[in-house]
Amino acid sequence: MLILLALLALVLLPAPWGVVALAAAVALELAELALWRHLLRRYRVRTGVEAAIGAAVEVLEPCDPEGRIRYRGEIWRARSSAPLARGASGTIVGFEGLTALIEPREGQ
Repeated sequence: MLILLALLALVLLPAPWGVVALAAAVALELAELALWRHLLRRYRVRTGVEAAIGAAVEVLEPCDPEGRIRYRGEIWRARSSAPLARGASGTIVGFEGLTALIEPREGQ
């Protein structure tokens, strides 16, 4: 919209001011584009497997080595590297198909 107004100013304003208005509008648009690229790069949305790795989970059924866990309100099959009792906490370290691979949380 700003570029359209600047083009209109280029036609309607006297000789030097139209060019100044167009240059200012282009500079503002480039600055806005750079700002949005910077802000959006900082806040990338993580979904799927990438978001789950490293997340804390609650053990619902004992994992010795397989059981069930709760991750963000969902119940998943899980395989643990060490026996985990019901109610224990774990951390997701990867996935093998639809089975989460978990390890005990630090301090347990």
